[in-house]
Amino acid sequence: MTETLFGGPALPPAYPERAAWGTAPKLRAWQQEALDLYLNASPRDFLAVATPGAGKTTFALRIASMLLDSGSVNRVTIVAPTDHLKRQWADAAARVGIAIDPNFKNSDGQHGRGFVGVAVTYAQVASKPMLHRAKTEAARTLVILDEIHHGGEALSWGDGLREAFDPAARRLALTGTPFRSDTSPIPFVEYAEDRDGIRRSKADYTYGYGNALRDHVVRPVLFMAYSGQMRWRTSAGDEMAASLGEAAVTKDITSQAWRTALNPGGEWIPAVLAAADKRLSEVRRTVPDAGGLVIATDHDDARAYAGQLKKITGQSPTVILSDDSKASHKIEEFTASDKRWMVAVRMVSEGVDVPRLSVGVYATSTSTPLFFAQAVGRFVRARRRGETASVFLPSVPPLMALANSMEAERDHALDRPEKEDADGLFNPEESLMAEANREEKASDSLEKGKFEALDSQASFDRVLFDGGEFGTGADIGSEDELDFLGIPGLLDAEQVGTLLRQRQHDQQSRKKRQSPLAAAASPAVPDHRMLMDLRNELAKNVAAWSARTGTPHGVVHNKLREVCGGPAVAQANEEQLQSRLRKLQDWFIGRK
Repeated sequence: MTETLFGGPALPPAYPERAAWGTAPKLRAWQQEALDLYLNASPRDFLAVATPGAGKTTFALRIASMLLDSGSVNRVTIVAPTDHLKRQWADAAARVGIAIDPNFKNSDGQHGRGFVGVAVTYAQVASKPMLHRAKTEAARTLVILDEIHHGGEALSWGDGLREAFDPAARRLALTGTPFRSDTSPIPFVEYAEDRDGIRRSKADYTYGYGNALRDHVVRPVLFMAYSGQMRWRTSAGDEMAASLGEAAVTKDITSQAWRTALNPGGEWIPAVLAAADKRLSEVRRTVPDAGGLVIATDHDDARAYAGQLKKITGQSPTVILSDDSKASHKIEEFTASDKRWMVAVRMVSEGVDVPRLSVGVYATSTSTPLFFAQAVGRFVRARRRGETASVFLPSVPPLMALANSMEAERDHALDRPEKEDADGLFNPEESLMAEANREEKASDSLEKGKFEALDSQASFDRVLFDGGEFGTGADIGSEDELDFLGIPGLLDAEQVGTLLRQRQHDQQSRKKRQSPLAAAASPAVPDHRMLMDLRNELAKNVAAWSARTGTPHGVVHNKLREVCGGPAVAQANEEQLQSRLRKLQDWFIGRK
């Protein structure tokens, strides 16, 4: 038992029961703490930011129950991004004795008899705001705004939400990703200037991924990065080739190599799907109903990936397409089954609850922080202590940076930063936000028309975990790759870090044993490519540590030189660079 910020005992951070979505019989420590804060302040507006999988629904329904019981409100309106989530909210509310009508349509005028409120979508409210305003004014209404960042998706949506719910007695806003890919203000969210003059969203209570991981509320996530050689033909007829994730290439070449890797006709995606299925088999040794999800860019790719998974597993996966009227039913059916794989287009709904998802394949070229956070959020919900999540992804700089900054907490910014990082070096956080704020200039179909994928090969690159990177590359099917794929499915975060370090040590030891004669016969000439790769890897790790701690890049480099010895990065040899990388990885997992 622990003490809350507001005095009195708190419940354990994770409850032992496998309760239905949103209906835990006990509150986790963060939920109780946030509830205490809410009850003490009794605010009209409250924004709770909690990492995906932490239990926002349970928290919101507990508040709704207490307000209904006390007579503070007598009606509840739940606003969600999708139809599927409307029904999910209604089911969760029903299990705690709150009758919510998810089938209400604007043309109905009023909800069904016997219900105390409705669940609607943001689009539904925006299309008829005055209708919903009249319903809000007619009763003391609590409005629960699920994934509130959707409220800024269009000016008409924001205006509609303000018009509809301005008269509400209480408004409870929830989100796991409190930022947007633009600067549209989010309704009913308070903004405050930071020390740089940037107006950022201000939450009343925040429970980030790092805290949830330490409390064993969410799973630790292993990012399994795969590289390989890509070859394609440009629109001008020129043949191009590059290694996926190669540092010394332009963004356009990276983008084309990335799309070549995801092409169903190549060898990269089948190899990665097979590796992910091996990982799923390992996880299912201790978590028998563990499932996997492939996130595809479009419908054609989703169907093609499903066909490849059927060849690999002998089972037809569940395919979820955005225009399928049976999508919700298929998700529910998959959730209740023990089927191995589900394939969905990149618009996979945030908040969709499939707790048994443990392995993911990020087979899309979308790289904004918002979408990445939502996608990874599908795998982090913990059912019992020790479950791990594994996400397979292309080894490209945008995704590596996002994976390394999983614990970074971001707020929605209404203003653009006008200057670079104070130390004059590359700032990955600014880069990520710039990418998030960038408008797409062309559709995926147009992008695909710019080149023709010719062939692709896959190779295991590394594992990213807790800001550290493990592994030095390996062939598909090699002992080195299988060592990382075979990590047990039930480990806590500290055990994962320890085991990854051991796997990396074993891999390096094998490589030294396998080529002693070659090393002896080789002249003492530095491998410039290896040195460049090590310097790039060190730079990315330093950037991630800088973002995590707020320490300037130069200070981190100087500290590493002081601790590990040796000259500046540009003059350091392989052994010195490896030493600094190991020291950074020690710091990342909290061992100094």
